[in-house]
This record gives sequence, structure tokens and C-alpha cells, in this order.
Amino acid sequence: MAEQSGNNDNSTALLTDHYELTMLGSALADGTGERDCVFEVFARRLPAGRRYGVVAGTARVVDAITDFRFTDAEIAQLETTAVVDGDTLSWLADYEFSGDVDGYPEGELYFPGSPILTVRGTFAECVVLETVALSILNHDSAVASAAARMSSAAHGRPIIEMGGRRTHEQAAVAAARAAYLAGFATTSNLEAGRRYGIPTRGTVAHAFMLLHDSEEAAFRAQIDKMGVDTTLLVDTYDITAGIETAVRVAGPELGAIRIDSGDVGVLARKAREQLDSLGASDTRIVVSGDLDEHAIAALRAEPVDAYGVGTSVVTGSGAPTAGMVYKLVEVDGRPVAKRSEHKASRGGRKSALRRHKPTGTALEEVVYPTAKPPELGEHDRELLIPLMRAGQPVDELPTLEDGRQRLRRALVSLPWEGLKLSGGDPAIPTTFS
Repeated sequence: MAEQSGNNDNSTALLTDHYELTMLGSALADGTGERDCVFEVFARRLPAGRRYGVVAGTARVVDAITDFRFTDAEIAQLETTAVVDGDTLSWLADYEFSGDVDGYPEGELYFPGSPILTVRGTFAECVVLETVALSILNHDSAVASAAARMSSAAHGRPIIEMGGRRTHEQAAVAAARAAYLAGFATTSNLEAGRRYGIPTRGTVAHAFMLLHDSEEAAFRAQIDKMGVDTTLLVDTYDITAGIETAVRVAGPELGAIRIDSGDVGVLARKAREQLDSLGASDTRIVVSGDLDEHAIAALRAEPVDAYGVGTSVVTGSGAPTAGMVYKLVEVDGRPVAKRSEHKASRGGRKSALRRHKPTGTALEEVVYPTAKPPELGEHDRELLIPLMRAGQPVDELPTLEDGRQRLRRALVSLPWEGLKLSGGDPAIPTTFS
């Protein structure tokens, strides 16, 4: 067993669920734990009102599996609480995934039944990965799916992710990454900037305004430190007076103002007129305050230059989970499937391709047995890529920027009705061959 610190707060091993270890111990005892198995991650349906989903978190899953080890402290915890027996503890102490993983790259669209992730190895080494894989994919894909809808609604105007105070501290970092993947321009989360290289932006809160004896004093302090290209928060007291003071302090070269409350569409229109009248025609208008994709779409005709979005994006805008599941589909080369009503699965290891018109518009997603691939047409595109081989990440995995570009191309390929914010069927059908 490799030496371990025994005090690794970043370990993901105990994200394993109790029932996974129950299955593990029993399977190791009767010998079935060594059977070659295939598990698949898929969503039976899209969240209500959604026409597509966005895959995010794949790279984080690969990192989590690569680092998945049980530390001495975790083994001691399992022993103290008698979660598993001694033989199972010994097996966990030496755990290191040695199988293969394939999946949809980040930024790819998914639909009901898409085989988003395929994990191959022994039953024992695969079953303990269910919770960590699903917790990452369900969270990140939910955020990315919501963020993609917001980015589409913004129609090229930049969006700042600023939801770090509306979710768990670690989820905030992952959410910032997923939102950036889906088209957001920047984040206010500095740890996401450090960890993933995401551009960071931010302005002041109302507390800064209230700290000072006057709005003018607050503006002057910010301008003196940050320069005139900063963004001034003008709605703490009276917006009209705030804008007048902001331009007087900063001059007509003021970078931007932010409006964080009220009917932001009406206020943005009035603010634009006032800024122009004061000679600040290049000063941008940023709006924030409980925005989601529907509010952003409603503001499309207003003179808004950028949006700040918090709560709705980090909570998936009403769909906080992607609803993905992790199911056993093959044992020793034999397809297996769950038959339960409303929760049926399709047996056998699967792959997928997407068919397109010559114009590039997507027609359908074809899910097929990996052992029996259909003939690849001129405009067909295979969706799964290798992610891990023999327990190690493959070389040159797609980057975060690759995922951003992939999603841009994928959204352009959807039929136009697939980008509607109203409820409807999935943008393209899934066919199982």
C-alpha cells in the first residue's frame, strides 16, 4: 500500500455511498467483484422545459478517478464505524482504478439516453465510483445547461458569473467553471480564476457605498484606486442622481455603471438616455439582480451591455440536477438491463453518433451497440472519445477552451426551434439501434 498522509481533506474516496460499499463487500466475498463490467451514465429524460442538455464536468471526473484513493484516516473511519469487514478494508486500502473510461467531451450536447460516460473494469473497481461520477456530472451539467440557455438569450452580450454566495463554497468554483464552459465571459470567483484560468471581474457591493459618508465619496474612492474604466454601482439611493454624480466624478470616460434592482429594463433605457445627455455615450450599462434566461431574453431590446447572473445559474435555473444515473449494462460481455417500470435501461455497451444535414443542422442522435457500429455517413459525427486507459488519463484531453468552442458549434447545429426557451420536445430525437 502506498504511503498516505491520513489527513487529506480533498480526498474524494468517502464520497462513495454506504450502499456502494455494501455491494462491494458482498461481491468481493462471493467472487463476483472480479467480473468484467461496463457501467454507463445517462439521463432518462431532460429537465422539464428543456430541449437539450450540455455535458460538463467530464474533465473533473477524470481527475477525481485518477486521484481516487482511500487514505489511512478514511480506512480508520470505515473500520471504527464497521461499515465493511476486514477483507473489504484491505481491498479499499489498495484501491486504484485500472479500467477504461470513454465519454462525451465537455461542451457536447446530450439528449435522453445519450451514453454520456462509459466506465469499464471489474465490478468492484467500478461500483465505488458511482457517487463521485454522478455528483460531478449532475451538478456541472445542470449549471452548464442553464448557462448555455442564458448565453443564447444574451445574444452575444457578455455575462458575468457571480453566484458564489448562493451555493456551497466548493460548488461555487465548479459552477463558475461550468458557466464559463457554457459561454459566460467572466466570473467573480477568484478561486475559479486561479484554478482554471477563467477571467475574473467584479465591482463593489452596496456595503461599500453605505460605508462612505456620501455617494460621491464612495465613487471618488473607487475611481482613485481603480481608474475611470471601473464599474460604479449607481442604484444605492437614487439612480438618476447616482448617474449624474458618477459622471461628474469619473468624467465622460467612465467605463460602466451597474444597476442591481428595480425594473432593470426601464431603468437601463433611462440610464442610457441620461448617460448620452451627459456626454458619456461610451459608458456601458451592466444589469444584475435575480436574472435568469427568461429575464435576459426580455431585456434583449434594451440598451444593456452586460449581465451579472448569480443564483439562477449556480442552481441550474430551476433544474439543479441533470438527473443522470449510473447503471450496469454489461457483465463478462453479456448485456444486462433493468426492467423496472419507468426506470428501464438498455443493456450492452453503447456508443453514439449524431447525424447532420449537409448544411450542418443536426437530425438525430443514434445510440448503437459498440460491437455493431452503423455505417458512418458523410455528415455523421462520433460523440464518445477515450478519456482513460488502464486507469490513466489519455494524452491531450480536450481543454476548457476546447469545450467552449465545441458548445458554440453544437448550438449552431441545432434546429432553430431547439433554442427556444419555451417547453418542448428534445431538439433532436434519439434513435436506438
